[in-house]
Amino acid sequence: MDDLFKLKLEEKLYSSAPLAEKMRPKKLEDFIGQTQVIGQGKLLRKLVDQDEIPSMIFWGPPGTGKTTLARIIAKITKSSFVSLSAVGAGVKEVREIIEQAVDRRKFNSQRTILFLDEIHRWNKSQQDALLPHVENGVVVLIGATTENPSFEVNAALISRCRVFVFGQLTEDEIVKILRQALMDKDRGLGDKKIKIDDDLLKYLAVMSSGDARVALNALEFAAKATKPNKSGIISLTKDIIKESLQKSTLLYDKGGEEHYNIISALHKSLRGSNADAALYWLARMIEAGEDPLYVARRLVRFASEDIGLANSQALTQAVAGYQACSFIGLPECNVILAQVVVYLAKCKKSNELYTAYQAVQKDVKETYDLPVPIHLRNAPTKLMKNLGYGKNYKYSPDFDYSEDQEYLPPELKGKKYLNN
Repeated sequence: MDDLFKLKLEEKLYSSAPLAEKMRPKKLEDFIGQTQVIGQGKLLRKLVDQDEIPSMIFWGPPGTGKTTLARIIAKITKSSFVSLSAVGAGVKEVREIIEQAVDRRKFNSQRTILFLDEIHRWNKSQQDALLPHVENGVVVLIGATTENPSFEVNAALISRCRVFVFGQLTEDEIVKILRQALMDKDRGLGDKKIKIDDDLLKYLAVMSSGDARVALNALEFAAKATKPNKSGIISLTKDIIKESLQKSTLLYDKGGEEHYNIISALHKSLRGSNADAALYWLARMIEAGEDPLYVARRLVRFASEDIGLANSQALTQAVAGYQACSFIGLPECNVILAQVVVYLAKCKKSNELYTAYQAVQKDVKETYDLPVPIHLRNAPTKLMKNLGYGKNYKYSPDFDYSEDQEYLPPELKGKKYLNN
């Protein structure tokens, strides 16, 4: 009786599930995208075919098939699939799963795949709790994360797992997934007379940013929100697709890898004197909610690191931009940052100061506390004067600033850090 109630509950949940959940492929042949991970001849495909799957980390953007592929692998390898979200689950749940996994191994030799979604949400001690069970093979861990595992997953756990990188789905792959949903009468929208032209499908694919879940759910929402005509045809328009997407946020994590990727792209565009690209990366950060003062600080650094003596006004412009942003704030300061970015991009470049300081830094670390030459020292006391402090120092104005005098420690005599 309990099984009957459970089955009915699952049927009800499935019937009300979002389109993206219903269209989740069940077989590897139906899986679209990520050929660099699971395509014919690839390492993971070989391991699955040979039933030799290791513990793994799936790293990539949302909606790219991480959960789906984990489910398919479990089905192919006839493994018990247990799914947890690191947002709500903890070590207690893992202990229970481990006990069940041990029992499966004892009584029917069945492998257990533990799929841990958003594994980056777990702290170090929680991740450490998995280590012995992954190492001894009680469970095969498949962790999914949108964050760079190098930063977010313990090194000890990574060393016991293979990391597979998932990319955003391409426009063509998203369109293919959408067409499947429009044609499938059992799981998709094939039982409805939906009219959507190719250009609009491509637009939806582009605006979904490689996320199949976003694309499918927007399609479903648009279809439900559009009233059929007298012939029962649901004609979808660009306006309803736009509204269904509700594209109000950009892919940008102020504390994660994308933050560093985009600031790096801005810096390199400036260095390459490409003002258009620099403006684009600036807007990607500001429109996603980045702190404008963070950007302004980076621009101040750039003004000295990559322009420096080639245009001394660059630092003045960057500092003025920082000050203006600090008392105007968003959204008004966006054009101020744009001015600074374009100015810096168009400046003549020189990294002489940057390389000179690196060379000095290296010498300082390698030579440590070399004493100041005695002729350069002040002699504020009689004792110091008697010891020779300041003796034979040549006062530059008395020699028309052309005196022959050494200013570095003897060990670095004649060392040149600058080009001239």
